[in-house]
Amino acid sequence: MQLHKILALSVWALASLVRANDSDDVEDVVPEEPALDSVSAPFAPTAITAPFLEQFLPEASKRWISSEAKKIVDGVEDEELLRFRGLWNIEEPTVFPGFSGDRGLVVKTAASHHAISASFKEPIDTNGKTFVAQYEVKLQNGLECGGAYMKLLTADSEFAPAQFSDKSPYTIMFGPDRCGTTNKVHFIFRHRNPKTGDVEEKHLSETPQAKFDKKSNVYTLVVRPDNSFEILINDESAKKGNLLTDFTPAVNPPKMIDDPEDVKPADWVDTAKIPDPEAKKPADWDEEAPREIIDEDATMPEDWLENEPKSIPDPESAKPDDWDDEEDGEFTAPTIDNPKCAEVSGCGPWTKPLKPNPDYKGKWKAPIIDNPEYKGVWAPKQIENPAYFEDKQPSNMGEIGAIGFELWTMQNGILFDNIYIGNSEKDAKAFRKETWAAKYKIESEKEKKHTPEAEKDEEDLTMWQKVKSQAVKFRGRMYAFAFSLAEDPVAALKADPIAAGACGLVIIYFVTTVISLVMSSYGLFFGGSKAVDGAAAAGGESKKDQ
Repeated sequence: MQLHKILALSVWALASLVRANDSDDVEDVVPEEPALDSVSAPFAPTAITAPFLEQFLPEASKRWISSEAKKIVDGVEDEELLRFRGLWNIEEPTVFPGFSGDRGLVVKTAASHHAISASFKEPIDTNGKTFVAQYEVKLQNGLECGGAYMKLLTADSEFAPAQFSDKSPYTIMFGPDRCGTTNKVHFIFRHRNPKTGDVEEKHLSETPQAKFDKKSNVYTLVVRPDNSFEILINDESAKKGNLLTDFTPAVNPPKMIDDPEDVKPADWVDTAKIPDPEAKKPADWDEEAPREIIDEDATMPEDWLENEPKSIPDPESAKPDDWDDEEDGEFTAPTIDNPKCAEVSGCGPWTKPLKPNPDYKGKWKAPIIDNPEYKGVWAPKQIENPAYFEDKQPSNMGEIGAIGFELWTMQNGILFDNIYIGNSEKDAKAFRKETWAAKYKIESEKEKKHTPEAEKDEEDLTMWQKVKSQAVKFRGRMYAFAFSLAEDPVAALKADPIAAGACGLVIIYFVTTVISLVMSSYGLFFGGSKAVDGAAAAGGESKKDQ
């Protein structure tokens, strides 16, 4: 196992120790919504149809299957730390509910990995068609660190939902993600090289930011047959682009590449300028001449006060009443700038100032000339890329067979609802207008009404409750740092140097503690007899003296 991954696991273990005691004060559960003055409107299933449309009606519990797979780290299954132990439930929201009886898929376990999926009745074909993926995300506990994105899994007749994991092949990954400095709506698609068969992830280069309030927010992805795409958030366009130009790495590789076998010749000169080898230092060039010399022509200004000091004792300063000369010494008033000097050229002894030396030339250097042997900047010759291909239709992403949520999150209470996967922009828009738009209006009114009460509850927390709350937040920050450290140690240190410093201090503390224990044990087992003999000898001499 690589060193940075070992450190990441150590940080994870340390963060796991920072836990608030189980109590009613600070819990990892979705808080109950205060009593509402108005009753929510009743939920009614939509009449709109799609290849896959999910409103989490009673039969949905049979369709969605939690993963039983283990995460694998360096080829080894980890039974405790990284397994998909997060629980799911289909239930109504408890924070700013919109429609009564409206249920969604809810993340129930904080600081955990979660994985759940649902297979489509028939694979959904994206080739030559507009493709639309849309769903609602409701962050009932907010989101400090975690993902809330969906994965649209590549059609596979052997796919087993119970074994769905981060290794399961997907075609599109789409949705919000937040942790540390990361705040984005992912759009990633996996593209197969038609020559080599290799599959490579293509990441949207410039991503829009996600919403992190506690209302329902609807995310829509549209991919069109002309390779254009659009991301909408809450029915407003957030990003438009093209699959061929807005992703990293690019879909199509360069047609020409550097020849990997071409090597720069040993006698190739790529230094454009050199010191003139024929130049010589002039005989009258004095390298020892100082940069500045005394100005012998200078005279003291007429208003210069030679007999006045630059600073004087503060005349307004008095010895404090509690000053004790025997303990504190003789009192001396602090000095201040002499006010008389502020109105003249200066005070105190006058000396002639320095001026630039007209004979100063500094250290001699040969002038720079063009290198007569310069051949230019060397570059390897260009050859045709043997791996070159041109895919003019990356929008043809093949068949999608299932949807899954494979997430790690510090916050529970994330609710997913009203999922549309299909080929009609018109139907997707009608669906979000019928479901999200009406719901969002109700939730917004309830948020306005109950936000002041929530702020009041936060202020009413006891000091101990606030400490425990901060402990939970700190644990989340450390978990986030551990994951970042495992993926990219340098980026993790730059993104959160405070977390890195805290980990360093904790590690130093544990190391010094272990060393102290080892040294104490060594003294006990190997130095104890000498100490006893010495004490006995000292006791014997004492008796003899008596």
